[in-house]
Amino acid sequence: MAYNARKAAQTIAFFAMKNGALPLAVIKAVKLVYLADRESIRRFGFPIQDEARVSMPHGPVNSETYSMINGEYDPAASGWADFVRDKEDHNLSLARPDLTEDDLDELSDADIEVLNSVWDTFGNMGKWEIRDWTHVQANVPEWEDPGRSSLPIPLKRMMAHLNVPNVDEQAAAVRDFDRIDTLFRAL
Repeated sequence: MAYNARKAAQTIAFFAMKNGALPLAVIKAVKLVYLADRESIRRFGFPIQDEARVSMPHGPVNSETYSMINGEYDPAASGWADFVRDKEDHNLSLARPDLTEDDLDELSDADIEVLNSVWDTFGNMGKWEIRDWTHVQANVPEWEDPGRSSLPIPLKRMMAHLNVPNVDEQAAAVRDFDRIDTLFRAL
């Protein structure tokens, strides 16, 4: 899959803007990113972020975005640093206070619609409240307790729990779209 760190950073920046430009707890940010992908899949059959997802002890996360947050990639080279400042005291902040939604050029109108919906539903939750919410099987049935490790969350399993029609075909369409998107980005 073609991970787009710039798009992931813009997703987090969007949520930080919605948070009044105040720092956003890392655990809340990663849950919001995951829940946004989940909602986008439910509505449109496609995630916002092209990346693997995993069950971790604190709930489901998008793995590459989590790695970016933890500084495992070069934030300047990836475009991440243009939107999100390095993690400080388990919080993420906007790279610049003057960022606006117009600066979020990687996010489509459909993405913004989903992000607004996710913020409206979960934005008022504290970091532990949203973490606990993702541990409830009725809320996020694709998450499995991994103990002290992590377990993959297959896209098809998430789609099945979201009642996406024709799961096999839709998962294949997402993979095909990722390949086409990768080709276009290479041009």
